[in-house]
Amino acid sequence: MKIGVLLSGCGVYDGAEIHESVLSLLAIDEIGAEAVCISINSTQHHVINHFSGEEMNEQRNMLIESARISRGDIRDIQEVSPVDLDALVIPGGFGSAKNFTNWAFSGPNGNIRDDVKLLLVNLINVGKPLLVLCVSPVVVAKALEGSGITVNLTIGSKKDSSPYSIVDFQNGIESIGASTEDKGINEILIDHTNRIITAPCYMMDASISQVRSNIKMAMEALKDICHG
Repeated sequence: MKIGVLLSGCGVYDGAEIHESVLSLLAIDEIGAEAVCISINSTQHHVINHFSGEEMNEQRNMLIESARISRGDIRDIQEVSPVDLDALVIPGGFGSAKNFTNWAFSGPNGNIRDDVKLLLVNLINVGKPLLVLCVSPVVVAKALEGSGITVNLTIGSKKDSSPYSIVDFQNGIESIGASTEDKGINEILIDHTNRIITAPCYMMDASISQVRSNIKMAMEALKDICHG
């Protein structure tokens, strides 16, 4: 079984969240599957100094940065089609809201990259399951906006502690045609109709061990869907 891992760079504030990405790769290996890392040969929106939080005056390429996480074994999204994969994982990180979409700047009224939308829509159309972590449900919601497909997603729980405004994300996702449910760090959401699993991960105040458990739970569910 081959599971794609779509990476938006390397680093929580301007690319893929590294813990979630690595823990996804570990969980894929633990269910006996093969990870296929994927990224985009294009410049990311900007570069953030992860020590100071300040924007840096330089440019970085998503594919090259993502290769840091994948140890160099990575494929350009242009070379990947649904037939190559049995499922796809999208870790979180601000890259999903800055590089794959511009949700971080324009909210639900913003855009999604055509290449990301095409891959996700094609996977969903042929019934390949998705596992979507942290903030990345906004990418799925944007990909399916106006399609007539209503997906059920979680981006966390407004009842629990979070560094982000969960209700604002929920309202934004719902405004473009998806539905949402509250789920905490010890929970996942499975949309059986559309074969999409979402898990909140670092959208909630969580330790790395809690995120690890959340991803492992979601990956086991993905395995069941793939074999179901």
